[in-house]
Amino acid sequence: MSSGGRLMALLLVENGLLAVVLAGLLFGAAGTVAWPSGWVYLGLMVGIGLGICLWLAKVDPALLEERLKPAFQSGQKAWDKAFLTGMMVVYAAWTALMGLDARRFEWSHMPVWAQAIGALLLIASFLGVGWVFATNSFAAPVIKLQAERGQTVISTGPYAIVRHPMYAFGLLQFAAAPLMLGSWWGLLLVPPAIAALAWRTLGEEKMLRSELDGYEAYARKVRWRYLPGIW
Repeated sequence: MSSGGRLMALLLVENGLLAVVLAGLLFGAAGTVAWPSGWVYLGLMVGIGLGICLWLAKVDPALLEERLKPAFQSGQKAWDKAFLTGMMVVYAAWTALMGLDARRFEWSHMPVWAQAIGALLLIASFLGVGWVFATNSFAAPVIKLQAERGQTVISTGPYAIVRHPMYAFGLLQFAAAPLMLGSWWGLLLVPPAIAALAWRTLGEEKMLRSELDGYEAYARKVRWRYLPGIW
């Protein structure tokens, strides 16, 4: 099998597994498949995510290959492995909680307009992430220095505005999901999610300042991490 064929096969397998796991968590917790907002959310998450990956396969296969690597890798910081393990567990529990809340027990009653806002936030998040990918070919999902790929400092596109646009756009999904699914309880994860990603951001910056040439100067030029004027 060619490298391109292998990459496409891996992409389809990973996206298929994502769809199965996410559907299992959502509808298993909901106790029914008769949940329109759950299907819309699942479709957007899997469909747009797959679309971005197929686009990357054409414009930046090296980045796609990097992003399809396992969550635990050689060269990855040990503390990041622990962080990702915890995040996987919390994400699974959070997804199930929203199914229990919004559908099985119907604790929450969210207006349709709020769910529409959630859908728009989710789409905006994916568009932002796509912008990051178009700008930064080193946007790996784990904390490590990609010396073998000749990693350099990226200072254009969204990186000219904030130092960590991937996290900034990614955080939108933590608000988008509970709004779309109709779970007020799900929104409780937003503050701790921000705190957790901020902690990871500080650890990543410590590595970049010490290991990536030019990052210190870049950090002095671009002051803000997530949102100008805030942090």
